[in-house]
Amino acid sequence: MHQALSVFDMFKIGVGPSSSHTLGPWKAALSFCQFLHASGVFDKTLKIKVLLYGSLAKTGKGHGTDLAIQLGLSGLDPVTVDTTGIDNFIDSILQSKQLKLDGKRPMAFDPVVDIAFLFTESLPYHPNGLSFLADLSDGESLSQTYYSTGGGFVEQEGAVNPSAQTIELPFPINSANDLLHWCMKTGMSIHEIVAENEMAWRSDEETRAGLNKIWQVMRDCMYKGCHQQGVLTGGLNVKRRAADLNQHLLKGRAYTGYDQWKSAIADGGKDFRYILDWVSCFALAVNEENASFGRVVTAPTNGAAGVIPAVLQYMIIFCEGNREDKVIPFLMTASEIGCIFKKGATISAAMGGCQAEIGVSSAMAAAALCECLGGTQRQVLMAAEIAMEHHLGLTCDPIGGLVQVPCIERNTMGAIKAITAAQLALQSTPDFAKVTLDAVVKTMWETARDMSEKYKETADGGLALQIPLSLSEC
Repeated sequence: MHQALSVFDMFKIGVGPSSSHTLGPWKAALSFCQFLHASGVFDKTLKIKVLLYGSLAKTGKGHGTDLAIQLGLSGLDPVTVDTTGIDNFIDSILQSKQLKLDGKRPMAFDPVVDIAFLFTESLPYHPNGLSFLADLSDGESLSQTYYSTGGGFVEQEGAVNPSAQTIELPFPINSANDLLHWCMKTGMSIHEIVAENEMAWRSDEETRAGLNKIWQVMRDCMYKGCHQQGVLTGGLNVKRRAADLNQHLLKGRAYTGYDQWKSAIADGGKDFRYILDWVSCFALAVNEENASFGRVVTAPTNGAAGVIPAVLQYMIIFCEGNREDKVIPFLMTASEIGCIFKKGATISAAMGGCQAEIGVSSAMAAAALCECLGGTQRQVLMAAEIAMEHHLGLTCDPIGGLVQVPCIERNTMGAIKAITAAQLALQSTPDFAKVTLDAVVKTMWETARDMSEKYKETADGGLALQIPLSLSEC
């Protein structure tokens, strides 16, 4: 049976800094509120305690997991919440030791006591596990356990996995070989295959409108990040760099708003170093916003959210003949590559290290760029393979459990590798390639299973030990 995943499973609008440690727990808390309603016990709920296991416990403070849970239990939507008011909202809960459950019922809640970080315990199904325990007024209690499996995907223990739903797609795809089969049989490009499959969920007009909204959030995030000065919170005192770089590269050229900014960038020419600096600037901007609880799009995760916007912006500004009308084909192609990695391996750093985040996002961006620059279907898959092949084994070792170092800079590396991989594929004959995309997906998953747990988003190894920062400082 094939897994039916949509482009909007890969690209979700949310709040940083982590899709698995922030967005996932936030959605789990919202789901628990729905469970209380469905069980008929919402009005009888007196007390809720939350248990965080494994990676959620070890890096939860740095990733804002506890904050996300409070926002979710309060009924706030990560897609629409006013991100500028999050700090005050959380502070009010801390001071009053009370929240409004699902935005409706005041309930005593002390986050210091009622959210437990179980650093030495892990659940067998997935490292990102969390349980909600509710005490009721009739003396009964109930609980639910959820798993945040990466990219904002959440699974409830004992429930049918929604990603395994049996929606009938005209072109069912689990692997790169499946995708290539349908392309060869129909003569369609990859994004055309994706567009046909998306109509199993909604009309083509709705899909296009949704993807334009995804791009709008991406570019707004990028634009905002390129104009935001300051130091990132969390204890590392990392200075934002995108705004200074943006100012330096524009050399005084005036603009108002995104469209004029884009034109001002293009007016600077096409020197190799100039373009390289801008790609880095775009990626830095997104992930500095992500690290600041800004609004971002999972691509396929929050920690890797800067790669695809940076490469897409590069294509629009610097690649001859490419305009905003290529956005939808780009995002559709990228999403299918992300789906293949999720089905055949993982997009969770807690399961596979950073190869599952930056590696996958780089492969997605490489394939999408190759397609939009006229690559054949085989060249597109080759581009994705090249990008991932050179991310294999990449560890996840966030200092202080924060999505800052090395995460922000890794997005610049992923974007540059994606562009290089696309160029290599466009200048190559895939028939002579020694490695297939499916082989790389399999290798990535085997590497993930072999990788030491301390390199899987635990802050127990790598750079996290070389630059010590206690969780209390975060």
